Amino acid sequence: MTPPPKPLAKTVKPASRQPFPFSAIVGQEAMKQAMVLTAIDPGIGGVLVFGDRGTGKSTAVRALAALLPPIEAVEGCPVNSPRLDMVPDWAQVTATATVTKPTPVVDLPLGVTEDRVVGALDIERALTRGEKAFEPGLLARANRGYLYIDEVNLLEDHIVDLLLDVAQSGENVVEREGLSIRHPARFVLVGSGNPEEGELRPQLLDRFGLSVEVTSPRDIATRVEVIRRRDAYENAYDKFIKAWRPHDTALRTQILAARELLPKLKTPNTVLHDCAALCIALGSDGLRGELTLLRAARALAAFERADTVKRPHLRAVAAMALSHRLRRDPLDEAGSTARVARALTEVLP
Repeated sequence: MTPPPKPLAKTVKPASRQPFPFSAIVGQEAMKQAMVLTAIDPGIGGVLVFGDRGTGKSTAVRALAALLPPIEAVEGCPVNSPRLDMVPDWAQVTATATVTKPTPVVDLPLGVTEDRVVGALDIERALTRGEKAFEPGLLARANRGYLYIDEVNLLEDHIVDLLLDVAQSGENVVEREGLSIRHPARFVLVGSGNPEEGELRPQLLDRFGLSVEVTSPRDIATRVEVIRRRDAYENAYDKFIKAWRPHDTALRTQILAARELLPKLKTPNTVLHDCAALCIALGSDGLRGELTLLRAARALAAFERADTVKRPHLRAVAAMALSHRLRRDPLDEAGSTARVARALTEVLP
């Protein structure tokens, strides 16, 4: 007699899995610190991560968004409005209840059309009902969350120009096909890319608050640990997530505490002087460098539960806040990070 077939084992669908825990990412401390600082103060202006492929750039973005507390949004609101009176009229939302949803992480793929980014006329409703309605784009979905652009240095110029306008105003404006639409579009912009495949336009480069470079680990022990943790995530998912959940919970608590502490921090005039002196020494154009440096230092001080911003906080974030804002010096073969380090030694000993 043939035995009955064994029931198929249940597998966890990828869509139902939590992202890889942020705390479990091996190494890449500068990248993780930059992302945590933008989580504490989104006004810093986003993070640019340049480096080798397969170094955990996209993993870190999704892990950080999952780490953060969920947001409260009006049910059915396409721009994640926290209150009913903030819902755009064109959205035609009838629900009054708010729902809890994860912090949005929206991918902006290469080759994306302008209509897909900003939104456009809803063709289906126009044809079937004769109504002129707006179909929101990726910028609407990313509001109050993260907009992630892989290979940002290969993005088409007209999309770059569009992102520059929205990043500066925090609002998406659509004037086309008889539509006049406005909606909030405030998000943390995270871009990644490989510098060997092309440079980033200076206008967009300057819009990123922080910039870090990541490299593949060169020692065997670190690479083995990366393999071990990824293998555990894939093949012992429940056990792995359970083991790292307390670490992520502690980090989330620290980020929330830093957000509360941020407005209460004291900023001495000496720190402001240090910001200006360092940027002058580096030849940084405009004042965006000083402002970003100060905001990043304040976020770090809050994260460390300090009550006053001090020179060590500036020193710790100076490279990520200023290295991508420097003019090229054909007579100086040192990289931008080395130039910042040298200026720190001279100006902020």
